[in-house]
Amino acid sequence: MNTTLTSGHLVVLQDSFAEKLLDLLNEALAADAVIPYLGPGLLGLSSAETPVPHSPEAVAAALNTRAPAPSKIRTNMWSVAQFIEQRRHRRTLQAWMAEIFAAPTAPTVLHAWLAKLPLSLIIDSWYDGAMRAALADAGRKEVVEIQGVTRANQFGDIWMKTYDLAGSELEPGSVAKTVLYTPHGSIRPAANFLVADSDYVEVLTEIDIQTPIPDVVKERRTNRGFFFFGCRFNDQMLRTFARQIMKRSEGPHCTIMDAQTLTRNEAKFLAASGITVIDLPANEAVARLVGSGSAADGGQDQHRGRL
Repeated sequence: MNTTLTSGHLVVLQDSFAEKLLDLLNEALAADAVIPYLGPGLLGLSSAETPVPHSPEAVAAALNTRAPAPSKIRTNMWSVAQFIEQRRHRRTLQAWMAEIFAAPTAPTVLHAWLAKLPLSLIIDSWYDGAMRAALADAGRKEVVEIQGVTRANQFGDIWMKTYDLAGSELEPGSVAKTVLYTPHGSIRPAANFLVADSDYVEVLTEIDIQTPIPDVVKERRTNRGFFFFGCRFNDQMLRTFARQIMKRSEGPHCTIMDAQTLTRNEAKFLAASGITVIDLPANEAVARLVGSGSAADGGQDQHRGRL
């Protein structure tokens, strides 16, 4: 069977139907009609072992080697980070996160391909900085990165900071042809991390009214859909962020995921958000996506692609 409609109205595409949607996605990305939303699982595309963790559970494990947390929270990154912040101070947590993500992470083939497209907005929800590196490697000039920042280190009503690809901090509200939005922060250029439960207390209080989300993100999402890759939604915080970043976007939306591994809450979230699942192996899906149609040749089509 190529298409599955679950009882919760989650659409799962397989085989030729999935491949057709990938071809349409290729065109839509080339036409800047879709916003990539990248997660830590994207690093798993690399055939080599990645130098940094590529899941929240792996970050929790790395933090546990430095300060063992109670067994009931040991696999939860946000809770382990909060445990360290409370017992060792915020500076210690910051330093350890910077150590864990210090090694430069080579962009994957998908990072490199996206960096060459005329995209207005890219969301990167992990800390590794690979998408930023891909944009720099591609020689892109008209790019700014807006990073979420913890309120723990700030005075005043500051939710984000803006940087150019050289690492210089820019005035708030600075925009460019391409905006890279890293809502949880990033190792580069300034090691900004939202990671402890306390980092998210005020953010989650305000996010429903969109205060922590940059205005440019709100503007550029309105007539576009979202393409999720490397993302899991098996935690309420991850679902909340994705839902609020997608808010008032036109759609349609899709994700590349193994449908057999979805948790019940993930399936409910995807169905409620109208996110179609492309159920193909990740490497196979990416090979078709970046190797098909005109987008692989630079994405110069002038028509506006639709999924």
